[in-house]
Amino acid sequence: MYINKTKKIKMIAQFLIFLVILIFVIISAFQIDVVREFFGQASGENSDIHVYTNAVLGVYHRPWRNLAQGGEDKNWRLEPIVPQIRALNPEYIRIDHIYDFYDVVQGTSGNLSFNFSKLDLIISDILSTGAKPYIALSYMPSQLANGDIIGQPENYADWQLVVQRTIEHISGTRGIADVYYEVWNEPDLFGSWKYYGNKNYLNLYLYASRGAQNARNVQAFKLGGPATTAFYKNWIEALAKFVINNNLKLDFISWHQYSTNIDQYRIDMIDVRKSMEKFPQLEPTVEFNLTEWGHDSDNNAGYDNNFSAAHTVAGSIEMVGIIQKAFSFEIQDGKNGDNKEYWGRWGLFTHQDFGSNPKPRYFALKMLDRIPNQRVQLLGKGSWVKALAGKNLNDNIEIVLANYDSHNSHVENVPITYEDITPGTFKIVKELNNGQNYIENISTTEAKLKTTLFMPANTVGYVTLQRISE
Repeated sequence: MYINKTKKIKMIAQFLIFLVILIFVIISAFQIDVVREFFGQASGENSDIHVYTNAVLGVYHRPWRNLAQGGEDKNWRLEPIVPQIRALNPEYIRIDHIYDFYDVVQGTSGNLSFNFSKLDLIISDILSTGAKPYIALSYMPSQLANGDIIGQPENYADWQLVVQRTIEHISGTRGIADVYYEVWNEPDLFGSWKYYGNKNYLNLYLYASRGAQNARNVQAFKLGGPATTAFYKNWIEALAKFVINNNLKLDFISWHQYSTNIDQYRIDMIDVRKSMEKFPQLEPTVEFNLTEWGHDSDNNAGYDNNFSAAHTVAGSIEMVGIIQKAFSFEIQDGKNGDNKEYWGRWGLFTHQDFGSNPKPRYFALKMLDRIPNQRVQLLGKGSWVKALAGKNLNDNIEIVLANYDSHNSHVENVPITYEDITPGTFKIVKELNNGQNYIENISTTEAKLKTTLFMPANTVGYVTLQRISE
């Protein structure tokens, strides 16, 4: 009897072990992302922010001061939201669809005429925000390709002339200096162009560059591409080699990136610089521009809430000193077919039919851009919390922080230590983009001062240190 009980116990134990293994296999096979999330969270590091208040590193370069708008609406205008956009201090605003939305080209092959009146309305809106135009030369005028706006022109000489006249109008007739002209928009997607074969993007670039070189009586401008859907080494290197061999104009390399991993933007930049090291003729002068970016290239509910706000600020912080221009996509939502105001679209603002209401990402960008121009050394960023510090004209120390977690779960009480301060009494103002604000008065007799900022998942914060007395 005792032996039978022992066997039963062993059998039950073996069954339980088998059951545990089976559950683990199922989780591994079907929910591997959950496992990765668990171990990823466990391996992350919390922040320990130290701001060295007397270590001024120079003036901030602000890659986030660039915005883009896609092909949402042929009748779209910036005019109703110009004051809100101007508050972001944009340097460039990128637009595409200029040939299929604004009726620029008329006539037939070999007998083309041009009318820029509709496009001029958008150009004027851009200028009224304080920004300059960044023009994606897309898509193909229907007159050139039998109505196929993502197809090849039947005669590339027509495409060359279109580019020439566009530059002569914007950089010449309108007299706008330092406009960027980007050859096409996502050629690997829109038109399935390659960098080889019959439908060759390099031909598209060749004739665009010739058109640019033929432009007369124009202000200085820049030409580049290829504006692919992501950074692709083969595309970049093929274009660089091609422009060198054909003595063409190439002022900037551009690409897009949508990713929840904010490290990807830095990785892309490292990779593109490695690629360009092979072309020393270009490397010293060519710029690197991320002409669309966000956390998802498809509709995503995060664009309507604080997820995108934290992603945008954390990503922008990580781009400082690495990427020259990064264009948040996009400015305003298109119209939803079910008449919904919030539908996971990419915009900083909802559609104009609902009053162009700003979303959390807009306010987060506005908070980010408050950082003073004098960059102050900040160390101790963590896996989730990213931060920048600056000193304003009154010697106040200001910090912008983002607690970004792609899994929307990480909460952190961020320690902040101000180093090398003169002892005294200070007021610390703490703001969160979720509407919570705090004021703390604190005194110290040491050359350092400590405080904390409690940050829920995917929040943006701003902390100001102001001296009251010594």
